[in-house]
Amino acid sequence: SVLPSPVPPSLPDRFRMFRSCEWEVLERSLNILQASDFYWGPLSVGEAHAKLQREPVGTYLVRDSSQGNCLFSLSVRMPTGPVSLRISFQEGYFRLKNWFSDCVVQLLELVVAGTRNNPLHFDEMGGTPLV
Repeated sequence: SVLPSPVPPSLPDRFRMFRSCEWEVLERSLNILQASDFYWGPLSVGEAHAKLQREPVGTYLVRDSSQGNCLFSLSVRMPTGPVSLRISFQEGYFRLKNWFSDCVVQLLELVVAGTRNNPLHFDEMGGTPLV
């Protein structure tokens, strides 16, 4: 399930410098994210985990990352509690583990479809598989 959120009013201004082709990818992806029900914008990890703690396992949200080298984080309610995974942006692609796309929403669709048959394991999750 998805934890719905308000849509942020404008594009974040905290991003590093990008080449014009990267900025186009980022801006398009942000517009799609802002139209989604699961993008929360500048939400801290503590706030994200507090919101997810009350939700069923599998509920997720995307938020702006507090790490300077990452743009977004995926916060997910796992059986052991909420965890957050960084979504990196390199050479015009958003990346999470072995998946990549030029759109964050498409990346999440790939991850959801891919983990149904092949769960992900992240150190941040203490060995708990992400499905």
